[in-house]
Amino acid sequence: MLDTYPRIYFACHTRHVRDPGSGGDVSAHQASILDHLDEIDPMSMTDLAGHMGVTLATMSLAIDRLEDKGYVRRERDATDGRRVRLRITAAGLRLREATSVLDPVRVEQVLARLSPAERTRALDGLALLARASGHHMKASADTGIRGRKRRQERAPRAQPKRSRR
Repeated sequence: MLDTYPRIYFACHTRHVRDPGSGGDVSAHQASILDHLDEIDPMSMTDLAGHMGVTLATMSLAIDRLEDKGYVRRERDATDGRRVRLRITAAGLRLREATSVLDPVRVEQVLARLSPAERTRALDGLALLARASGHHMKASADTGIRGRKRRQERAPRAQPKRSRR
């Protein structure tokens, strides 16, 4: 699955997302940034950049664009004024809820390349994975397990020992 999912994703994912409210477009990358933000629990710019594997400068530019469009709000951290905290806005939520990572036309084109029997097997397999994923998400919610731990819940990092010279 780890080998096949990326091929499916790149063949079928949306390249741009249209905001149903404003009619404007955002890139799939910008939409994925919105997927990582919450309206209540802010995330630091540094944590978001690290999580998404980009530099802080790159993330700052992307956030500038999303903030200009009204999808993201920046706030200074109350305890450390140097840190920037990010929250998704109501417009960002509207955009996120209206989007799908999959482009329906691309999915249809990929499925059309399969025979009817292959298509049935593929869709049955996806249904099984979706069901197992739903059970996993419910079990995770019931036990309080989250995909992203909050900063205060993380174990402290071990500090490197300094050599005495």
